[in-house]
Amino acid sequence: MRHFFSLFLVLSCLLSFLPGCEPKEDLVQTSGSLAFATDTVKFDTAFTTIQTVTKRLWVYNRNSGAVKTDVSLAGKLGTTYSLLINGDAGPSISGITIRGKDSLLVLVRAVLGDNGKDKPFLLEDQVNFRTNGNEQNVKVVAYGQNAYFHRADYITANTTWRTDKPHVIINANRVLNPQQPAVSFGVLVGEGVTLTIPKGARIYSHAGSYIQVNGTLRVNDDFVPGTGATDTVKAKNLNIVRFQGDRLEPFYADIPSQWGGIIFTSTSRNNSIRYAEIKNATFGALLYNRDALPTHPTLALNNTVFRNISGSNVSFANANPGTGGGVISYSGDVTATNCLFTNCGEYAMVGIGGTYDLNFCTVANYTPAFRRETSSLTFTNVDDALKNPPKLPTSVTIRNSIVWGSFEDELYLQNNADYLSNITVQNSLLRTKEYQATTDAVGKPGLAQAVRANVVNADPLFVRTSLTSSQPDYSLQAASPATSPRRPKAVGSPVPLRDLINLPRNNPSMPSLGAYEHK
Repeated sequence: MRHFFSLFLVLSCLLSFLPGCEPKEDLVQTSGSLAFATDTVKFDTAFTTIQTVTKRLWVYNRNSGAVKTDVSLAGKLGTTYSLLINGDAGPSISGITIRGKDSLLVLVRAVLGDNGKDKPFLLEDQVNFRTNGNEQNVKVVAYGQNAYFHRADYITANTTWRTDKPHVIINANRVLNPQQPAVSFGVLVGEGVTLTIPKGARIYSHAGSYIQVNGTLRVNDDFVPGTGATDTVKAKNLNIVRFQGDRLEPFYADIPSQWGGIIFTSTSRNNSIRYAEIKNATFGALLYNRDALPTHPTLALNNTVFRNISGSNVSFANANPGTGGGVISYSGDVTATNCLFTNCGEYAMVGIGGTYDLNFCTVANYTPAFRRETSSLTFTNVDDALKNPPKLPTSVTIRNSIVWGSFEDELYLQNNADYLSNITVQNSLLRTKEYQATTDAVGKPGLAQAVRANVVNADPLFVRTSLTSSQPDYSLQAASPATSPRRPKAVGSPVPLRDLINLPRNNPSMPSLGAYEHK
């Protein structure tokens, strides 16, 4: 035993002179530098005073041993960036250990200050790394955009928005009645009050925010047809008013459900939206007269595009859940002329009671991401979400239009026998299996009968669809059955002298069907 004890003492002494058993990659070395996934962290245009998205910067230690580094922002004037590393936030974080052959994730975000300029401006900073006496840095670049911000903006007098800067809408809580709790909204137009949005305005809405109109909304009343192009594809066209979400990164350019939409309540009258684009919303326009009051909210749409509209199980104040749609109407009156409805995940237009008149409109509703089982144009005289719903006065008129998409029945007239005398569908190109007959039957009007002069189940031959291109074009090919002289003669009045993008119709007595005149 004495010999074992002596041996133990000798081994203990020897071990005290040997290197530790710590892995090599954990041993901090006194030389070496870092590598970075990029030399510049770039932010897309960000609105001032609102926190940007978070950008990632990966930092690599290519050395075999660990290194310690100090990370800090240079803090150049006019920038307000912040860092988040391993749960620690701030402008600088010291003594960070990066194991050998390992990496570090640095999160960068910012709130850009308002510099008083109308046009976008550049803000630069840099993230500094000090490692074993080596100074390295990565640039941080952001474009800032000042804006008019509307947080629970209650408009109680006639107002015209300026167009020198964008408008950003953010839902916030506000007490409107001291006897009631605060309500959340972005913009609320009071009853009897008119909000006017002139041509060239840009409206960006934060997630979940919306515009509610109890009074009147007038959009682009000041544009004079024939005085300039209104091609909605051209983002810089100042003749168009655009409504969209406030995420400006390219990834979000065509993503639906980024914001709520525009709500017109039962007291709203004489609304007009002209030469506009409404996109990436849960619903484009919601006419909300759930009690079916005899005086309906009214909306006239002219030369307007509804694009990328979708939202599953949408809920409205004091309403049962519904779905998304370009236009959703509960006993409202809607007229649409020279309008395009495209990539609407549930409905292009759904009407429950009310009056609907579509003239020279194009419904091109392709939804490749999932299977859609709703007709793009759906009308009914009962609200199925209610118990024992009453039958509502309903009128549907579709003329000189194209109703097409990825579903075999893009038009559905529920309970149509109840309001058949108020249904006019003629001189249009339709995709329909339900109503393709040449004679009427109970509950199934035959829309292919000659007197109605419709083109049924013939591909309209759009130039490009969203199924084949990231830049669809819903104008018509020369061989399209919707072009003159293949199409039926136009019926009804008025025949617009110009099409959706403000180009003249070739022949007002024999124009192309839909929103685009074939050239």
